[in-house]
Amino acid sequence: MNKEYFKYLTCAEEDINWGLYLNVAGSAIIKSGTLYPPREHPSEYYFEWETGRVLHEFQLNYITEGSGTFENSYGKFQVKPGSIIFIYPNQWHRYRPTKKTGWVENYVGFKGRIAEDLLKNPAFSPAQPVIHCGIKEEIIDTYLKIFDLVEKERPGFQQIASGMVVKLLGYILSIEKRKGFSGKQIAKVIEEVRFLMRKNVEKEIDLEELAQQYNVGYSYFRKMFKKYTGVSPGQYHLQLRIIRAKELLVSTDKSVKEISLELGFQTIHYFSLIFKKKVGVNPSEFRRRLN
Repeated sequence: MNKEYFKYLTCAEEDINWGLYLNVAGSAIIKSGTLYPPREHPSEYYFEWETGRVLHEFQLNYITEGSGTFENSYGKFQVKPGSIIFIYPNQWHRYRPTKKTGWVENYVGFKGRIAEDLLKNPAFSPAQPVIHCGIKEEIIDTYLKIFDLVEKERPGFQQIASGMVVKLLGYILSIEKRKGFSGKQIAKVIEEVRFLMRKNVEKEIDLEELAQQYNVGYSYFRKMFKKYTGVSPGQYHLQLRIIRAKELLVSTDKSVKEISLELGFQTIHYFSLIFKKKVGVNPSEFRRRLN
C-alpha cells in the first residue's frame, strides 16, 4: 500500500442524489523532514500549520506507518501506525507527521446526507477524532479497492466507491466494539449464549439462570451482551422469535395461534401485540401482504 497516488473527483447530480459521493482519494508517503502537506494539493486542501484548515467534507485518513499529531477545537491527539483520523466538515483542524518519522497516509474525502447520518453514530465524534484500529488487512484492502475504482472512473464508480466508504466505517465501528472484549472470557460466554438462543428460539429462556450457569453476574452479563450486540439479551432472543414467526407465516399454513404456541408466547394476543410493535403490522396482515 506504499504507492503514492491522489485524485480529485467531479460528481454528477445522480451521485449527489445517491446520498454519499467521493471528492478525493489518495495515498502519500511523507518522508522524514519533508514539508507537510505537499504543495501540489489544490488550495482548498492545502494549509499552513500556523493557521490550520477547515474543510467542507468528511475525510478518513488511515496512517499505516509513522506517527504525528492531530489537533482540532477539542484538543491535541496522538497519531500512530494504525490510527484513523476523522475530519469533519466545517471543523477547524491541523495535523502533521513528526519530522523524525514522517508517515504513510491513505485518505478518502466524501459528502452526502447518508454520510452525515452515518457519522452521527455515537462511536464517531469530533471530540475523539483519532481512532486506533491497528494495521488491519480488511481496512487496507478497502482503501485499495476505493483507489482502484477512483483511478479507472468507470460508469457507476461513485456508487460502488460510496459503498466501500460505508464498509470502511462498518469495519472501524466493529473494531471499536471488539476492543472491550479482546481476550475476555465474557466474549466466549456471549457467543455460546447466542448459539443457545438460536437453537432454542421456540422456548422461553431464563436469562438470569443462564448467566448463573456460566458463573457470570446477570447485571454484568446483560451490560456486556448489549455492548457486544447492540441490544439486550432479552431483546435479542425476542428478535430471533419474531424472525422465526415471519418465516412460519410465509412458508407454512399454520394458524397464527399455532405459531404463537410453537414459539412459546403466553397468549395469541400478546404475540400479535409484540409482532405488530416490531414489524409494524399484525401477523395476519403480514401474511396477507406476502401471499
